[in-house]
Formats: sequence, structure tokens, C-alpha cells
Amino acid sequence: MANGLSDESAKASGPSSPNQPPPAQPILEEPPPNPNGGRTLIVDAADPAAYPRPSAAVKEAEPEDQVFIRPGRYEDKLFVSERPILLIGAGRDVVQIFSRRGGPLYLQRVPSGRISGITFRYVGSDQNSAMNILDSTCTIAGCRATEGILSGVVIYGPDCRPTLIDNEVCHNRESGIFSFAGARPYLAQNHCFANHHFGLALRDEGTHPDLVRNLCRDNMLSGILLFHHASAMVLNNVCRDNQHWGLVTTPECTTSPPREELATANQLDANPRGAMCVTQEPLAEIGR
Repeated sequence: MANGLSDESAKASGPSSPNQPPPAQPILEEPPPNPNGGRTLIVDAADPAAYPRPSAAVKEAEPEDQVFIRPGRYEDKLFVSERPILLIGAGRDVVQIFSRRGGPLYLQRVPSGRISGITFRYVGSDQNSAMNILDSTCTIAGCRATEGILSGVVIYGPDCRPTLIDNEVCHNRESGIFSFAGARPYLAQNHCFANHHFGLALRDEGTHPDLVRNLCRDNMLSGILLFHHASAMVLNNVCRDNQHWGLVTTPECTTSPPREELATANQLDANPRGAMCVTQEPLAEIGR
């Protein structure tokens, strides 16, 4: 493909049904109407009348403006702090933002907004993720996070309440989406596959995401991990074809529905070691 994405990544865009990835995402030919009524700033490296990089447009955008990214591969880093964001890509199969020096997307105390239709790819060698979300409450939908040396998406902080829907999180060196330090995101219909650790991982007291209709498959450990006093609503998720279990938890973690009902409220059984494991050492096999 011209944008350098694999055929599997192009075909597997976040699941509309939790058991099967849907067809490729549609490509936006034109920017959608701005729901805030402001301007639309266009990013297109091939058009001298447009902004050459997403960060240049985001820097000049007012709170009511939206940024629309036309198809292309952009070497860039986006840092958004204490302001709304409305960032729309033409489609995650045709828009890629990659960075060699630090993660390509960092959100810090972003109070509202939406990011959609973009692949975020980390291509460096240091300990970075593709998406960093700290104490933010915006929506990220229809994106891709890939090749993080850490987890693909890290969500953290006691005031972190983002919504992640229909994203693809794949080929990261640790887990797909990692929520910790008191974060309470809503994670629905995300497709987490081929990550080196878990599809979804949760840690720490006060961390309490809602996990609904996510597909975690072909991860090198288990589909979902809860440890170190994390809690979660875990409903209608599919964890299949992972190398270990469907779900792993430490004894002190709590879930809704209760642990004894998780195997009937989710599909966890198509994994070689079984549906679920309760253990004091969930990371023993990676030496932690």
C-alpha cells in the first residue's frame, strides 16, 4: 500500500461485531461539517495552499476550529494540552502520523473534542507509546495505534475519562491499551491484536474502565489483564486465539459482573490455556 500499512491492518478496522473485524474504513474525500461552527484547516503535504503537517494546523487552530488531514504519511508529533481538539483524518488506512523521537500523539488535560481517521505509528527505539492520554476526556474513534515500544495506547491519571471506540491497536511491544493510575475510560468495540503482551491491561486502585464489545485476539499473552487492585465493567468482549488465557486477574481485583459470571458475560474460551486465570503473579512469564 502507498501509505506503508500492512494488508491485514488495512482490512481490520475496529469491530462492529465483537467477534469479527469489519471491512476497511471508508475514506473521506472532503472534510465533514464542523460541528462547532468554526473554520476547517486543511493539512496536505502535496498542496502548497494547505498546512504541510498536522502540528502546524493544530498550533494555529482556535478552540472552535477543526483540522482535516488529507491522505498522506506525515512525520510529526502532536502535543495538545488544556484545550479542546477536533482532528479528523481522511481515514486510518490512508492517513499516517509517525514519529521517530517520542510518541506521535500526546494529550494532556484535553477537556473535550474528537480525533478520528488517523494511524499513529511510533518508529523509534526508545520507551514510547503510539498514543499517550493523560487526564483527558476527549473521544478517539476509528484510529490505529501501532508499533509502540511500550503499550500502543496508555491512559492514565485520576481525571482521565476518554472514550475510545472502534480503534485498532496492534503490533505493540507491550499491551494494546493500558489503563492505570486511576483512569476511568470507556473502551468499546476496539480491536486489539498481535500485541506482545495483552490486548487490554488495567492496573492500580481507582482504575475502573468500562470494557464493552472489544475484540482481543492473537496477543502473545492473554486477551485481558486486571492486576494491582484494578476494577472494571467487562461485558460482551471477545478474547480468542491469544497465546495464554482469555482473561487474567489477580485475586483482589473486582469486576462487574462478578468474576464467576465473566465467562458467560463474555466470550473467553477459545484460548489454549482456557477462559480465565486468577493468579498472584500475572506477569511472571515476562519476568516481572
